[in-house]
Amino acid sequence: MEIKKWDKLSTRYVVREKWATLRVDTCKLQDGVIKDDYYVLEYPNWVNAVAITKENKMILVRQYRHAADIISLEIPGGVIDGDEDPADAVKRELLEETGYTFDSIELIATLYPNPATSTNKTFTYLLTGGVKTHEQSLDEHEFLAVEEYSIEEVKQMVLNNEIDQALHTAGIFYGLAKLEQLN
Repeated sequence: MEIKKWDKLSTRYVVREKWATLRVDTCKLQDGVIKDDYYVLEYPNWVNAVAITKENKMILVRQYRHAADIISLEIPGGVIDGDEDPADAVKRELLEETGYTFDSIELIATLYPNPATSTNKTFTYLLTGGVKTHEQSLDEHEFLAVEEYSIEEVKQMVLNNEIDQALHTAGIFYGLAKLEQLN
């Protein structure tokens, strides 16, 4: 069977906020059926960083995540501001969250967090040659600890399911593959 895109017949916005927008679409499916209550979340695009120091340590951040009510170990990242270039956004986020700057940067993955219900993309970068050059410059409600781990330690943490955020785990796998460390 050929899969075709749906025809969007109408859109009604339920919530329009800075960090999340909820809309309800009415769509005509490929078989002609009308789906009149398809909920879509519009989020800003995000960036994530698999960040490696000059000493070959991976930088992770630990912070509280209210929606899941967990203390989460993650790769650094954040929201892209407006029309900001994703590469500039990831460098900015790393400097703000960790105080590190890097010698090289490479886009290694572009993923949709949940294409069934949300519109945003996450751009994951591999950055190498990191050196601490600044102090953290966190947002008003941001509290996070910067931690460094060897590649082997991170691999074991992933295998032990100690990194809860799915996009961050995926980013780590892409980074490890690029670094030829998946063995």
